Amino acid sequence: MQEAGAIRAAALDAVDDVDPQVIYDRIDELLDRESMAPGVFTVACANAIRERSGRATDDLEADDALAERAAGVQLIYVGLSRTRTLAADQPWTTGDGEAGNLDILVADILVARGFYLLARTEASDEAVAVVRAFGRDQTVARETGESLDANLERDVFELAAVAGVTAAGVSPTPQLRELATDLGGSDASLPRTLHEQLTAVVNVDSGGTDGVRTSVDH
Repeated sequence: MQEAGAIRAAALDAVDDVDPQVIYDRIDELLDRESMAPGVFTVACANAIRERSGRATDDLEADDALAERAAGVQLIYVGLSRTRTLAADQPWTTGDGEAGNLDILVADILVARGFYLLARTEASDEAVAVVRAFGRDQTVARETGESLDANLERDVFELAAVAGVTAAGVSPTPQLRELATDLGGSDASLPRTLHEQLTAVVNVDSGGTDGVRTSVDH
């Protein structure tokens, strides 16, 4: 998919100053391995608004602002996903502590750079809320044994919806948020009917901050 390639390139561009090379190479590997669906969903949400309002959906490679938002969502997802994996399958218990230490550092870098890309956007508070919710879920899972892993995808897809539609100048509708969490709960995959589903739940007249949660709402 063309959008996935452009998002991956933007994500790598955001970490191109990371040293030493072994850290950058590990980031490259993780971006290849993880699903690009959150970043692609970000772009799809923005494009749905643009189409509904009669605006052109430009080539993502030429739309730096949207590509950066999508990359920010993707970096946060990959970083938290890797953290979740490390918490579940701790490499330190199997004699692979060096790899585990590297991945902890990589995960921190990914989340931090994702925050940086979203810091001055309307999705910044939503990004903070995603990370806070992830931390709470991990604590509850550790203390109770309850699996809350699926919440990450739901939360990240909702972040993607906010980042996408606000890039096009509107706020997410409750129906869009519901669609985002539904998609995140279904193996975080994007259906072939995504365009039609988005068209049915976006609102080009929704402006301001209505529907955009801040950190105090969580």
